[in-house]
Amino acid sequence: METYSRRWFLGAGTTALVSAAGLTACGSGGPGGTGGTLTAFVYGDDAAKVQAKAVSRFNSSAAARETKGSLKLEKVPGAEYPAKLRTAMGSPNAPDVFFNWGGGSIKAYREAGQILDLTGTIAGDPVLKDGFLPSVLDAGALGGRKYGIPMRGMQPVILFYNKTLFAEHGLKPPATWDQLLDNNAKLKKAGITPFALGGADIWPELMWLEYLVDRIGGPEVFDRVKNGDPAGWGDPAVLKAARTVRELVDDGAFGKGFSSVAYTNGGAPAALAKGKAAMHLMGSWEYSTQLGKFPDFARKHLGWCAFPEFDGGAGDIRNVVGNPTNYWSVNTRTRNKDTALAFLRTCASDTYARELIANGDVPATAGADKLLDASPSPEFARFQYRMVREAPAFTLSWDQAVDPDAATPMLTEVNKLFVGKSSPERFVAALKELK
Repeated sequence: METYSRRWFLGAGTTALVSAAGLTACGSGGPGGTGGTLTAFVYGDDAAKVQAKAVSRFNSSAAARETKGSLKLEKVPGAEYPAKLRTAMGSPNAPDVFFNWGGGSIKAYREAGQILDLTGTIAGDPVLKDGFLPSVLDAGALGGRKYGIPMRGMQPVILFYNKTLFAEHGLKPPATWDQLLDNNAKLKKAGITPFALGGADIWPELMWLEYLVDRIGGPEVFDRVKNGDPAGWGDPAVLKAARTVRELVDDGAFGKGFSSVAYTNGGAPAALAKGKAAMHLMGSWEYSTQLGKFPDFARKHLGWCAFPEFDGGAGDIRNVVGNPTNYWSVNTRTRNKDTALAFLRTCASDTYARELIANGDVPATAGADKLLDASPSPEFARFQYRMVREAPAFTLSWDQAVDPDAATPMLTEVNKLFVGKSSPERFVAALKELK
């Protein structure tokens, strides 16, 4: 497998299948015109078939007739999506509705006045207010304002473990940091690397810092950064998290060669499945990865649990980090806001949720738990859904939440910390310089 970006893994999940033909908006004049057909841009991977069905269903609905509008879905190849959207948003043929990752991916559009603030709309509409898990609605917000409606499956980061290895060595899934360190010591004594880590891709390293900062300082620490305050990197919790990472690396928690192991070529998942590593901190897609590559292991030996609490930390063990979902947002210049909002409401329906579940996703809709028996993996789907439903906070992955221009230098500093080319103190100082 080729090495893909973190944004590809979190936003896509599968290879883009369609061409970029026909990116101009339907009707005359783009948003703000008088045409009745709106354009919706979507990330053009295999999962877009769910959105294609939703558009077709909406166009024949009473809501479309009442609002005197319809939608045309434009599937943009995944690798091209951010650039295509950025170009289109600055043109007369901008989309009326568009797929995004929330957080930093929409910051520029908010600053340009191109994205509709949905905070009041959601608060005043029971379908939108009560139709989605609150932590997921909040995760895509900026400055406390909501700009998107959940429209794909959830992807929280989960601590996976090898149940057979744990049983053989008398271990239990760690609920506290001390338990994690105790497990590490026993595993190393038995010649087993505690954690698989695809350090060659860098973004798997980021997951450790995301959870540690949350568990040590609470979600408010990164919220400052996400909302535009780079001084938030100077919070003591960030330095404590960086020092904890170095302690783990120096203690051999990830083995000696983690920086040459990749997730994207299957190296890290194989280490877990083959018993070379006992645990793996990874996005929920790890389950489907294991099912595809090592189906017997996935069905019989793969376990999962929450990231442990940090002794004395302010963060709740129920808090989650990762990719909450993807979002539909509305262009402020849309030619028919009523049609756009009516379409967004359909994402809260059981019909839409069932189609996501059939595609292997776990919806962010309230009440979806009653539908999960139809999932290809019901037990894991229910765990994942409960995890997010009960989360007081869901922190969007840092490289998705920060300004896109800051994501790459941030990941560079993360990698330097893990491989020993930067100290925790220099790591914090470098992050404070990010804009």
